[in-house]
Amino acid sequence: MVDHKLWKQVKKPAGTHFRQGYLLDDEKRTVRIRVTDKQSYITLKGAAKGISRPEFEYKIPTKDGIELLDAFSAPEVEKIRYRIRYGGKLWEIDEFLGANAGLIVAEIELKTEEEIFKKPAWVTDEVSDDERYYNSNLSTRPYKKW
Repeated sequence: MVDHKLWKQVKKPAGTHFRQGYLLDDEKRTVRIRVTDKQSYITLKGAAKGISRPEFEYKIPTKDGIELLDAFSAPEVEKIRYRIRYGGKLWEIDEFLGANAGLIVAEIELKTEEEIFKKPAWVTDEVSDDERYYNSNLSTRPYKKW
Protein backbone atom coordinates (compact mmCIF):
# COMPACT_ATOMS: atom_id res chain seq x y z
CA MET A 1 0.00 0.00 0.00
CA VAL A 2 1.00 3.62 -0.47
CA ASP A 3 0.56 6.56 1.88
CA HIS A 4 -1.47 9.08 -0.16
CA LYS A 5 -0.07 12.21 1.51
CA LEU A 6 3.57 11.17 1.11
CA TRP A 7 2.96 9.93 -2.44
CA LYS A 8 1.56 13.33 -3.47
CA GLN A 9 4.90 14.88 -2.45
CA VAL A 10 6.98 12.53 -4.64
CA LYS A 11 8.35 13.96 -7.87
CA LYS A 12 6.96 11.55 -10.46
CA PRO A 13 7.81 10.84 -14.06
CA ALA A 14 4.99 10.71 -16.59
CA GLY A 15 2.72 7.78 -15.89
CA THR A 16 1.41 5.21 -18.32
CA HIS A 17 -2.33 4.58 -18.63
CA PHE A 18 -3.21 0.87 -18.52
CA ARG A 19 -6.45 -0.74 -19.52
CA GLN A 20 -6.51 -4.44 -18.73
CA GLY A 21 -8.86 -7.36 -18.52
CA TYR A 22 -8.85 -11.11 -18.08
CA LEU A 23 -9.69 -13.80 -20.60
CA LEU A 24 -9.16 -16.53 -18.01
CA ASP A 25 -9.05 -16.13 -14.26
CA ASP A 26 -8.96 -18.95 -11.75
CA GLU A 27 -6.78 -19.82 -8.77
CA LYS A 28 -4.29 -21.78 -10.87
CA ARG A 29 -3.85 -19.47 -13.87
CA THR A 30 -4.79 -16.19 -15.48
CA VAL A 31 -4.62 -14.85 -19.00
CA ARG A 32 -4.54 -11.06 -19.08
CA ILE A 33 -4.73 -8.54 -21.91
CA ARG A 34 -3.13 -5.17 -21.21
CA VAL A 35 -3.29 -2.13 -23.48
CA THR A 36 -1.30 1.10 -23.12
CA ASP A 37 -1.14 4.05 -25.48
CA LYS A 38 1.99 2.56 -27.09
CA GLN A 39 1.77 -1.22 -26.82
CA SER A 40 -0.42 -4.20 -25.95
CA TYR A 41 0.48 -7.44 -24.19
CA ILE A 42 -0.91 -10.84 -23.43
CA THR A 43 0.27 -12.26 -20.12
CA LEU A 44 -0.08 -15.79 -18.77
CA LYS A 45 0.41 -16.33 -15.03
CA GLY A 46 0.54 -19.60 -13.14
CA ALA A 47 -0.45 -20.45 -9.58
CA ALA A 48 1.15 -18.45 -6.78
CA LYS A 49 3.79 -20.10 -4.59
CA GLY A 50 4.20 -17.72 -1.67
CA ILE A 51 4.38 -14.29 -3.30
CA SER A 52 5.95 -15.64 -6.51
CA ARG A 53 4.16 -16.68 -9.69
CA PRO A 54 5.44 -17.95 -13.02
CA GLU A 55 4.72 -15.31 -15.66
CA PHE A 56 5.03 -15.13 -19.44
CA GLU A 57 4.35 -11.86 -21.26
CA TYR A 58 4.27 -11.22 -25.01
CA LYS A 59 3.74 -8.12 -27.11
CA ILE A 60 0.74 -8.19 -29.41
CA PRO A 61 -0.51 -5.60 -31.91
CA THR A 62 -2.41 -2.83 -30.10
CA LYS A 63 -5.38 -3.23 -32.43
CA ASP A 64 -5.61 -6.90 -31.37
CA GLY A 65 -5.30 -5.98 -27.69
CA ILE A 66 -8.16 -3.49 -27.90
CA GLU A 67 -10.32 -5.97 -29.82
CA LEU A 68 -9.62 -8.76 -27.28
CA LEU A 69 -10.51 -6.44 -24.38
CA ASP A 70 -13.67 -5.21 -26.07
CA ALA A 71 -14.90 -8.62 -27.21
CA PHE A 72 -13.75 -11.06 -24.53
CA SER A 73 -13.00 -9.27 -21.28
CA ALA A 74 -15.37 -7.75 -18.75
CA PRO A 75 -15.04 -6.05 -16.41
CA GLU A 76 -11.72 -4.24 -16.71
CA VAL A 77 -9.18 -2.52 -14.49
CA GLU A 78 -7.79 0.90 -15.36
CA LYS A 79 -4.81 2.53 -13.72
CA ILE A 80 -1.91 4.91 -14.15
CA ARG A 81 1.47 3.28 -13.55
CA TYR A 82 4.53 5.21 -12.43
CA ARG A 83 8.00 3.68 -12.55
CA ILE A 84 10.41 5.05 -9.96
CA ARG A 85 13.94 3.97 -9.04
CA TYR A 86 14.58 3.89 -5.31
CA GLY A 87 17.35 2.16 -3.38
CA GLY A 88 18.73 0.62 -6.57
CA LYS A 89 15.41 -1.07 -7.38
CA LEU A 90 12.60 -0.29 -9.80
CA TRP A 91 9.26 0.34 -8.10
CA GLU A 92 6.01 0.28 -10.04
CA ILE A 93 3.27 2.32 -8.43
CA ASP A 94 -0.31 1.91 -9.64
CA GLU A 95 -2.94 4.59 -9.05
CA PHE A 96 -6.22 2.90 -9.85
CA LEU A 97 -9.12 4.57 -11.65
CA GLY A 98 -12.86 3.96 -11.96
CA ALA A 99 -14.35 1.57 -9.41
CA ASN A 100 -10.90 1.13 -7.86
CA ALA A 101 -10.18 4.88 -7.52
CA GLY A 102 -8.49 5.72 -4.24
CA LEU A 103 -6.33 2.60 -4.26
CA ILE A 104 -2.58 3.10 -4.75
CA VAL A 105 -0.31 0.06 -4.67
CA ALA A 106 3.48 -0.22 -5.03
CA GLU A 107 5.28 -3.28 -6.34
CA ILE A 108 8.92 -4.27 -6.61
CA GLU A 109 10.43 -7.22 -8.50
CA LEU A 110 12.96 -9.18 -6.45
CA LYS A 111 15.31 -11.99 -7.44
CA THR A 112 14.16 -14.03 -4.42
CA GLU A 113 11.50 -13.56 -1.73
CA GLU A 114 14.31 -13.24 0.84
CA GLU A 115 16.12 -10.42 -0.98
CA ILE A 116 16.66 -7.37 1.23
CA PHE A 117 15.64 -3.99 -0.17
CA LYS A 118 15.21 -0.40 0.99
CA LYS A 119 11.57 0.64 1.29
CA PRO A 120 10.53 4.22 0.43
CA ALA A 121 8.76 6.20 3.17
CA TRP A 122 5.60 6.34 1.03
CA VAL A 123 5.27 2.53 1.02
CA THR A 124 3.23 1.34 4.01
CA ASP A 125 1.47 -2.00 4.48
CA GLU A 126 2.57 -5.23 2.78
CA VAL A 127 -0.40 -6.67 0.85
CA SER A 128 1.27 -9.32 -1.34
CA ASP A 129 -0.54 -12.12 0.50
CA ASP A 130 -3.94 -10.41 0.34
CA GLU A 131 -5.72 -11.67 -2.78
CA ARG A 132 -8.15 -8.74 -2.75
CA TYR A 133 -5.32 -6.65 -4.23
CA TYR A 134 -4.71 -8.93 -7.22
CA ASN A 135 -5.71 -6.98 -10.32
CA SER A 136 -7.79 -9.94 -11.48
CA ASN A 137 -9.82 -9.72 -8.26
CA LEU A 138 -10.05 -5.93 -8.46
CA SER A 139 -11.72 -6.38 -11.85
CA THR A 140 -14.60 -8.38 -10.32
CA ARG A 141 -14.63 -7.01 -6.76
CA PRO A 142 -13.52 -3.37 -6.95
CA TYR A 143 -11.90 -1.50 -4.09
CA LYS A 144 -14.93 0.82 -3.68
CA LYS A 145 -17.12 -2.21 -2.79
CA TRP A 146 -14.92 -3.49 0.07
